[in-house]
Parts: sequence; C-alpha cells; structure tokens
Amino acid sequence: MKKWIAASLIASVMASGTALARIPDPVRIAIDVPYEPFVERAPDGSLKGFEIDLGNELCKRASLNCTWVEQGWDGLIPGLLARKYDAILSSMGITPERERQVMFSIPYYNTPSVFLTSRDRDINFDDKASLKGLTIGVQRGTIRDVYLSGQYADTFNIRRYGSSEDADNDLKAGRLDLIMEDLGVATSTLDFKTQDSPFKQIGPTLSTPTSIFGKGSGIAFRKRDQDLDDRFNQAIRDVYADGTYYTLMDKYFDYDLSTPPDGMSRPDK
Repeated sequence: MKKWIAASLIASVMASGTALARIPDPVRIAIDVPYEPFVERAPDGSLKGFEIDLGNELCKRASLNCTWVEQGWDGLIPGLLARKYDAILSSMGITPERERQVMFSIPYYNTPSVFLTSRDRDINFDDKASLKGLTIGVQRGTIRDVYLSGQYADTFNIRRYGSSEDADNDLKAGRLDLIMEDLGVATSTLDFKTQDSPFKQIGPTLSTPTSIFGKGSGIAFRKRDQDLDDRFNQAIRDVYADGTYYTLMDKYFDYDLSTPPDGMSRPDK
C-alpha cells in the first residue's frame, strides 16, 4: 500500500511538472526581419517596431520572460514545429492551411493587401488581358503569394522574394512592373499615399476571401502548447481593454488595423 501511495505521489508530481513545463522560460518568439513598420533593426542592432513593442508588452502582461529569435519567413513554421522557438509573432495571417499545422492566438491586427506600381505607369486591372506578361514581385510563402498563384499564375510573371524589402527594392530599381504588398508595410516603405511619392496604388484592395487572406494576424504556437496560447490570448484582451493597444498602434500607423476581441470598443472613443 505504501509503495502504491508513493508511486501515486511521484506520478502526480511528474504530471504537475509536465504541466508547468508547457510554459518555457524563456519563451522564444520568432520574427522575420525587416518588415517595416512592424519590425526593423535600430542603429544599435536591436529590434524595434510595432510588433516588437506589442510583443514585449504582451509578455509583460502574461508574466513571461521572452526573447526574440530572427527567422526568415519560409522557415518560420518549420522552425516552430522543430522546437527552435516557442511562438511566432510576425504578421502571420490566420489561414485554414496554417491552422492545420499550428495553433493561433486570437487576431491582434488585420490589414488588407494592395498592388503598387510606379506613379508614371498605366496598369488597368479591369483589363486582365493587358496584364499578361507583366512581372509582379511578392514575398514568398505569404498569403499574397498564395493569392497570386491561384488567381494570376497564367497572367503575371510572378517573381518571389525572401523578404518584402527585396521586392520593394526591385520595384524602386525598375526591375518589376508592380508588387503586391501588405498595406501597412507598403505605406511605410514606399510612402505611396503622399503626393510626391514615385509610387501609387492600383487595382483592388483585398482582404477576402478569408480562405486565403485569413481572419487577421495571430501568434502561432505548437498545437500542444494550449497554456501558452491561453496566456497570450488574455494578454491581447488586456491591452485592448485598457487602451494600450491603441497607443502602440497610433505610434506607428495613421489608420486603424485593430481587431478588438469580444466586441470591445476603444476606451478613448
């Protein structure tokens, strides 16, 4: 009997330890750099940007010790599944395909995607035949890559890049006819909304279908890490509830990309 009780106690302790181990210390968060204004490198080599500020605040609210891990976009989900880090906070859209591989937090932002070209170019999206043969740049493996591959594979010459910055640079250098980009990134890196910008938006602004563009961007976790997901979900609700989210958003954007959970309204409105 004593041996049975002792064995039960040991099993209980081990089970408890396993539960506690689901929250690693530190929590390693992967992010693809650069992706202005969400993340970029400061002159001193540190990381800064909206997602860095938000991620640090979420970790503080969740009482977690977090560190940032740089990872190229193509390797983000494989690296998570290989346990190279514990979460991905890198503007990753919540899509059905990705949900088959990983678990997501509730959305923390959502922006549409846009097409951009040089201001002196005349490109008519209403005439699909006129688009044939044009070269479009897009970051590889993104929801925009999926959209172009499905809708324009037989129209555009699609050139895929490891980062959005590389695509932007080729557009600036005249090596691309147009690009497809996240609205927030395009606003920051190409400043296309100003009158003297050499770039302009063309064609539709896209956030549907949700089967491709998803429900917004969320933090990705391995499916077994429910405790970690719960911690971050509560932290997201908290920063929305007290207005901290909007303070950070207004620091980087002149438009609303919020996705308030549970029907919350902005506290200062």
